[in-house]
Amino acid sequence: MHDNVIVVLPSLDPDFRLNLVVDGCLEQGFKEIVIVNDGSDAAHKEPFEIAAKKPGVTVLEHEVNKGKGRALKTAMSWILENRKDAIGIVTVDGDNQHHPEDIKACAAAMTERHMTVLGCRDFSEPQVPWKSKAGNNITKFVFRAFCGIKISDTQTGLRAFPVETLPMLCECEGERFEFETNMLLEMHSMNIPFSEVKIRTIYEDKENSTSHFHPFRDSFKIYKIIFKYVFSSIASTLVDLVLFFILNLVLKNVITEGFTLFGHEFGSGLVVVFLATAGARLVSSFMNYKVNKHIVFKSDADHTMLKYYILAILQMSASALLVYLISHAFGEGSVLRTLCKAVVDTALFFISFRVQKAWVFKK
Repeated sequence: MHDNVIVVLPSLDPDFRLNLVVDGCLEQGFKEIVIVNDGSDAAHKEPFEIAAKKPGVTVLEHEVNKGKGRALKTAMSWILENRKDAIGIVTVDGDNQHHPEDIKACAAAMTERHMTVLGCRDFSEPQVPWKSKAGNNITKFVFRAFCGIKISDTQTGLRAFPVETLPMLCECEGERFEFETNMLLEMHSMNIPFSEVKIRTIYEDKENSTSHFHPFRDSFKIYKIIFKYVFSSIASTLVDLVLFFILNLVLKNVITEGFTLFGHEFGSGLVVVFLATAGARLVSSFMNYKVNKHIVFKSDADHTMLKYYILAILQMSASALLVYLISHAFGEGSVLRTLCKAVVDTALFFISFRVQKAWVFKK
C-alpha cells in the first residue's frame, strides 16, 4: 500500500538513533528513504555513511546548515525531479520519537484518504517536555483564534503528503522550523484538506535536549506573519483612535441635532460617532491596507483593495454601532466613547485577521 510513498528524513548532527529510524522504516516495508544531511559537522558523519549503505536509502547533502524547512524542500524537489512515480511522501524526525508503525499508519491513511495526514501526539501525557507542551498549546490557540484552524499537534514532524502538494510546499516560505507552521497556513488558505492520525507520544529525553529548536528565534519566525499583522494593526489603530478623538471633540460642537429615519429618532451622538469613525478610518485603513498587502500577507491577488474596503466598511459600521450602543447606555463622554471603541475594535481585530487572510489577500 505504501510501496511508492517515500520517507523524508532531515537531520542535523544525528547520533545512533538515525539508523534506528531508518531500520524501522525499512522493516515496515518502505522501499525508499531520502535523508538530508543539513550541514552536520565531521563528528556526526558516521550515521549518514552507515545509512547510505542500506538498500533504498539516498543521502542528500547541505554543505552548511540551512534549516529544517530548507532540508525538507531539498528532499521534495529531488523527489519531484527523480521519482516521478511516487504517490506521496512521509516526513519523519531522526531522533526516534516516531514509532515505525505510526509512520506506516500515516502513509497508509494518506494513500487511502488522498489528503495530507498529520501524526498527532497526546500532549496531556506526563512524559511530554514542558517546552513542547507549552509551545503546542500556544500555537494551537493562535491557529484557532487567528486562522480558524483546529489542530491537535501543531509541532508534529510526522506528516504524510500526496505528491500533488509538493510543488506548493516547495514554494512555501520558511527555511527553518517556521516552514512546518507556514505549510499548514498555506494549505488552509488554499483550501487543501488535511486530517489527523493519533500516534504514540515518545520522548526518550524528558527535556528534549536533542531538539535544535530555539524557543525565541524560531518562535518569532513561526509567528512572524501574526506579529507583523499585530504591529500593522497597532499602528493604524493608534492613528485611528487619535483622529477619532479629535474629530469627536470637533463634531459634537458642530452637530447638535439628530435625525428621523423610518419613524425612528436618532440623536446627534450617533451622527457624531459615525462621522468621526468614518473620517478616522479613511486615513488609518489606507495605511493599514498598504502595509498588510505588501508586508504582512505579501499578496499579489486581484481586487484586494475592493475586498479590503468592503471588509473595512462592514467593520467600521459594526464598530460605530456597537460604540454608540455601549456609550449611549453608559455615558456620552468623548473619553468613554474612545475607550469603548478600543474594546470593540480589539474584538473585531481577531475576526478581521481571519477574513483578510482567507478572503481579502488570499493568494
